[in-house]
Amino acid sequence: MTTLTHGDSVRRKAATEMRLLSISKYLLLVLFALFFLFPMVLMIVSSFKPDDQLLRDTSSLKAFIPYGDLTLDNYRGVFDRVPAGRFIMNSLVISFLTVGLGLVVNSMAGFALSRVRFPGQKVILAIIIATLILPLEAIAIPLLMVVTKLPWLSFDGGIHFEQGWLNSYQVQILPFVANSFTIFLFAQQFKSLPKSLDEAALMDGASWFGIYRRIAVPLSGPTFATAAILTFLPIWNAYLWPLMVVQQEDKRPVMLGVQYFFQLNVAWGEVMAYLTLITLPILVIFLALQRAFIESIASSGVKG
Repeated sequence: MTTLTHGDSVRRKAATEMRLLSISKYLLLVLFALFFLFPMVLMIVSSFKPDDQLLRDTSSLKAFIPYGDLTLDNYRGVFDRVPAGRFIMNSLVISFLTVGLGLVVNSMAGFALSRVRFPGQKVILAIIIATLILPLEAIAIPLLMVVTKLPWLSFDGGIHFEQGWLNSYQVQILPFVANSFTIFLFAQQFKSLPKSLDEAALMDGASWFGIYRRIAVPLSGPTFATAAILTFLPIWNAYLWPLMVVQQEDKRPVMLGVQYFFQLNVAWGEVMAYLTLITLPILVIFLALQRAFIESIASSGVKG
């Protein structure tokens, strides 16, 4: 009886320690989450405050509390100061077209480099991976010189060719469709699929494109979601490239709209309202794809 009692006491003590450890872990995670959410909470709360109250509250924790003269005037002021609706629509079109085209192009390239055997396959993949070290700033000027010489079919007042892609949607989309990291991501995913699937499909008379479309793509949903998020974010947040190639206001994306608020008198409430508006699409995309994104990260960790 004494042994059983002692054993029960040890088990209860171990269970208590495990609960305390679990509670401590979750408290730590909550603190980290709050720490990273503070800037977003400050932005959203400040977007509803008048400028004088906003500036007073920034020196205390009141900046994170929605109180006082809360109003939607800042949001109305955003649309009065800049064509925010046009900017958001431009960025949505540019981002979704880049993501859609990128998923097709990069997944097909990744499939070819991981499943189809041909001479120089590993060398090509190595060159693609090596381009990851090149930032946009290093290639922006050469890329600008290229796009100013490229022809484009225009339908304005008839069908005719124009030289140069400046002040257009395609100059913000096509140069960024192919992405070396996304190609590498798809290559690693398709490489992990059993080779026996290819062999069975080829014996049944399937083509390589049929294997890609009917086998590889359906088995790689989380990777497609991850690639969509990783492609969407930099395109939505693009600033330097659109600043260089787009001068017409009706073709500008959302990030170029930020500079409009600092040209004359700075209205910080309107700045916060505009930043809140352009953050919402990113949150919606991530929340819609977060489960597949987490599954992809988890499965990558298991493979590694």
